[in-house]
Amino acid sequence: MSEIELKHVGKSYGQVSVLNDISLEMGDGEFVVLVGPSGCGKSTLLRMIAGLEDITSGEITIGGKVVNNMPAKERDIAMVFQSYALYPHMKVADNMSFSLRLAGTPKPEIKARVAGAAKILGLESLLDRLPKELSGGQRQRVAMGRAIVRNPRAFLFDEPLSNLDAKLRVKMRGEIKRLHQRLGKTMIYVTHDQTEAMTMADKIVVLNGGRIEQAGAPLELYNNPANLFVASFIGSPEINLFEAVYQGGTAVTVKGGQAMPLGTLLDVPAGTEIVYGVRPQHITLGAAGAPAKVVIVEPTGDAQEVLARIGEEDISIVVRDHALLSPDETINLVIDPAKLFIFDKATGLRLR
Repeated sequence: MSEIELKHVGKSYGQVSVLNDISLEMGDGEFVVLVGPSGCGKSTLLRMIAGLEDITSGEITIGGKVVNNMPAKERDIAMVFQSYALYPHMKVADNMSFSLRLAGTPKPEIKARVAGAAKILGLESLLDRLPKELSGGQRQRVAMGRAIVRNPRAFLFDEPLSNLDAKLRVKMRGEIKRLHQRLGKTMIYVTHDQTEAMTMADKIVVLNGGRIEQAGAPLELYNNPANLFVASFIGSPEINLFEAVYQGGTAVTVKGGQAMPLGTLLDVPAGTEIVYGVRPQHITLGAAGAPAKVVIVEPTGDAQEVLARIGEEDISIVVRDHALLSPDETINLVIDPAKLFIFDKATGLRLR
């Protein structure tokens, strides 16, 4: 059963449309990540689910109940924002219990809920501190604890890690995932970081220009992108994309005249303009490959991220189990035809 469902939802500000015909189902206990570039509408969509923004068209249901006209406080949803939004004069325990005190919850129950959330988040020793005495990661955990004590039916996260440094983001990413596994509640998480989306989500929803480009499991979007936008947005390092012309049969010539392998026939006429895509992880080195010259080498410890020049095009490669390469070194690139993505240049849609 869908815990939260959007049916043909739209949002406009006057004549400006920011979300168009959004239909999406989010199951009970599912971790859904809304991802996309700045301005694509993902935070607006989250706020509409929370009841902080009115919808222009369509229908939102939570637990099978239509909530279009229901105030935010009655939707039984807790939201964690990008800014921690903690009261600076209140200690951690008071920040976490504030909404319960406003609701008139009995003091023994408040104490038990705060203690339970503090144990889950490792905040037991910090309950008597003020926010100014906490690190960024600890403040974010307090904000999460404030949501947990409410015991809502769903959690909404609006880019909660963007103010943290890279190392702490990785740690907090794991903590949020563990929190989801422990609570088993539906969570909707907004981010522009596709790595966060890939590592945390049960379902990724890729938004662009106010529309859903594709929704599915992380590896489904990585291995079977529906279009050029999804292929270029999901995956790190970014996919290699080359403008090319289909020559018929299994022949492709990319811009600049370099011939590239194809391995399958395309259901389009010879001479059709296409976009030829291959992920850096799907290129290996071998004696029988196409010659290329190394431009930049970036060792990452377990691999080398290499930028090379093939014909007149730059191409990114992830090289493993190989001696350290050097700039200007000649290498031979082997592309696995089974791992290619071919797109119609005119429409951006993938050619199957």
